[in-house]
Amino acid sequence: MIDLTVFVVLVVLGYVAGSLFEKRHFRSLEKREAAQLSQPIVTLEDVSYPEDQIESARLVSGSAVISVDYFKRLLASLRNIFGGKVKSYESLLDRARREALLRMKESAPDAMAIVNVRIETASIGRRANKKGVGCVEAMAYGTALTFRK
Repeated sequence: MIDLTVFVVLVVLGYVAGSLFEKRHFRSLEKREAAQLSQPIVTLEDVSYPEDQIESARLVSGSAVISVDYFKRLLASLRNIFGGKVKSYESLLDRARREALLRMKESAPDAMAIVNVRIETASIGRRANKKGVGCVEAMAYGTALTFRK
């Protein structure tokens, strides 16, 4: 009975702590995104800017690795049994993608636009003999453009 009580307490503690950290991270993302609205990120088939107007074009990237907490892992394993959407992993991927995009923008504060942006995701951090996700990495990269005035 004590083992079950300890397990339940740890799961509840993990849920509360994980939820608090996740909400704090989402608030931070929203604040940083609002501060960077003036720097557009676009995906274009053809960059139609005249070459004489472009002062510099350089590759910029940003990456974020977000760990899966125990509670999310527990919920995901239950979802695997019954099927359906795994919302706990959806929020994890959303946070990783948004953080990677923000870090990419922060790496090019002088850029007037970042074009041809791509986002790659990968599951990392688990041993090969165990199934599941340990951490999620998102990497965003694109070409930062600055224009002549």
